[in-house]
Amino acid sequence: MDFQHRAGGKTGTGGVASASDANRDRRERLRQLALETIDINKDPYFMKNHLGSYECKLCLTLHNNEGSYLAHTQGKKHQANLARRAAKEAKDAPAQPAPEKAHVDIKKFVKIGRPGYKVTKQRDPESGQQSLLFQIDYPEIVDGVIPRHRFMAAYEQKVEPPDRKWQYLLFAAEPYETIGFKVPSREVDKDAKKFWSHWNLETKQFFLQFAFKNDPRAFMQPPPKMPPPLKPPQQNVNPPPAPPAGLPPPPMHPTSRPMPNFMPPPPSGRMPPPPPGGLPPPPGGLPPPPRGMPPPPPSGLPPPPPRGLAPPMSERPTPPHSVPPSMNGSSGRMVGQPPPIPSGPPPPRPPPGVPPLVPPPPPPQ
Repeated sequence: MDFQHRAGGKTGTGGVASASDANRDRRERLRQLALETIDINKDPYFMKNHLGSYECKLCLTLHNNEGSYLAHTQGKKHQANLARRAAKEAKDAPAQPAPEKAHVDIKKFVKIGRPGYKVTKQRDPESGQQSLLFQIDYPEIVDGVIPRHRFMAAYEQKVEPPDRKWQYLLFAAEPYETIGFKVPSREVDKDAKKFWSHWNLETKQFFLQFAFKNDPRAFMQPPPKMPPPLKPPQQNVNPPPAPPAGLPPPPMHPTSRPMPNFMPPPPSGRMPPPPPGGLPPPPGGLPPPPRGMPPPPPSGLPPPPPRGLAPPMSERPTPPHSVPPSMNGSSGRMVGQPPPIPSGPPPPRPPPGVPPLVPPPPPPQ
């Protein structure tokens, strides 16, 4: 007999397991697994008869071993009978009364109106916290009743449209009506030194004080910028423009200081117009003086005094009879000195086109 090439064969062992043996082994393995998770002794429908077999009292089925019974409990028939039995018990069982809710008697009393109140705004000088102090007067409060208070959110009340920026502080005491105060919806400081209440039994006054916490964002904001200082108006230091040719200069204000005697230079590349009446052009390329003004004195000599004013005594010219003799043989005046200026109105100017008249020299002494 060929023991070497048999399927699964080995010398000294049994034959190959049949299909029934494999099923038996599988059921035993499942029974052991089920016993680890399910306790049969606690099953109300499990029963072992006098023959050593197992019965299901719910389905009235007979089983040879525990594995068969465990497989039956997981089947469709046993699960349907369990649901049917539970529905029947729920229908036959008497209705259990619901647990009674805690009953609170609502106090009924006649309201006599709103109490008097006083609100004081405060600020802590050290921390800068804003606080409110409430004083509520209850002169006719019921004996043994202490006023109460609480904070209410804007969404709890039904009097005004809800606004998240505000909250309400309520005060209640019998027989007065409940009053509320609308305060900003900010975080309240719960410190015992800043949040306190007191009921004065003698004066029948209730006091409550609380403080708001400081907003950290307020300290992070930079200080407002100051506007720049105003600059003083700049004074016009430029000289006034020269009047056009042929017109006298404007009169000066008595309090204004006279400007230095200078003439603006002519524009570059342009020559001044020739003087009227065929007069010779002034030396140095300077423009002619305006009409009605005397010619400027030679360089190095003081200007003549204004019209109508006599020169000082130290500057008056020497009279003709006391003129010293000339040093260079000239008649009647010194070299380098101007002729004496006669007093009175100046002589009239000749018409245009006529050369000016030369005054005659003074008679010799």
